[in-house]
Amino acid sequence: MATVEDVRWLGSSLERSYEVFVRNRLKFRVGSIVYVAFSLDETEMGFGFPKEERAALVASEPERFHQPRESEMRFNWVESSLATLDPVEACELVVDAWRLCVPKKVSAAYDLLHPGGPGPDRPEPGEGDA
Repeated sequence: MATVEDVRWLGSSLERSYEVFVRNRLKFRVGSIVYVAFSLDETEMGFGFPKEERAALVASEPERFHQPRESEMRFNWVESSLATLDPVEACELVVDAWRLCVPKKVSAAYDLLHPGGPGPDRPEPGEGDA
């Protein structure tokens, strides 16, 4: 089961990303674009996701993913219960949502520095080196 703390460190460390609180809800932005947001009780995570792929994702695992509310259908957005995600998967969703907001060269630079992908149990480069 993933928690907000499993991905908070990642959202705070991604290039051009910063955390904000809007109406007491934690959100991550690149510029003015919100790419991840948590419900007030921190049980749900909304994240950027391509609109054209959203219906397929929700249909494939409706117990894990759901459509955003009607007023947010125009956005590239999907929502999920954190209880249905493992921490590594939640981190992967955060990075994929962030990729929608940054230039391709920034995303490519991230891939060079993190060849194993994101994850709470994977140290940042340079950590743990002797």
